Amino acid sequence: MAKIICIIPAWNEAGNIAKVINGARSQVDEVVVVDDGSTDDTYRVAAATGVTVLRHPINRGQGAALQTGNDYALKNGADIIIHFDGDDQFLAAEIKDLAAPLLDNRADIVFGSRFLGKKSNLPFGKKYFIMPLAKIFMRLLGIKLSDPQNGFRALNRLAAQKIVIANREMAHSSEIQAKAFQYKLRVAEVPVTVIYHHFGQKFSGGLKVINDLLIHKIIK
Repeated sequence: MAKIICIIPAWNEAGNIAKVINGARSQVDEVVVVDDGSTDDTYRVAAATGVTVLRHPINRGQGAALQTGNDYALKNGADIIIHFDGDDQFLAAEIKDLAAPLLDNRADIVFGSRFLGKKSNLPFGKKYFIMPLAKIFMRLLGIKLSDPQNGFRALNRLAAQKIVIANREMAHSSEIQAKAFQYKLRVAEVPVTVIYHHFGQKFSGGLKVINDLLIHKIIK
């Protein structure tokens, strides 16, 4: 039986983290929260649920938090690792959809996509500016996926061992995609739902992603 560990990076998510944990834990064998230097009660609230909580003493960025989680999961026997955001934007019930191609040995890494049929209330700037620019950049690298920036994904053990996340900020999503193709892993996409409770990522945050993609190397 495959062991599935769900990694939840969290920064100042005290108001959401318990709900996210409780949803995810019913779908996987183990939930691990990586508190990325939160200044609120995220660590205390997460720890009170009884799941494993790892802690960065300072805020290092979501990419760094995910790599900390991957390292833990690999050391603790994970066959499949789920990346699941701590802000309550994803649906825990869809974890099984991402895990299925890995369990059936049809893929090594599975990316969730907001553009394959399920509705997601994307903010205007993200939908019509940030996403198209990010897609163009990724296509220049030969990566033809429908969603260039989605934090909901699943990796088998081989993929997690090969893909070491170097970009600490939000461009890690595109880095992971790029490395999946660079290492010739078997890639799949599945439709997922993303719910933007506070109108999603700020426009300035989207510009930061593009800056990371254009200025910093995402393949090392």
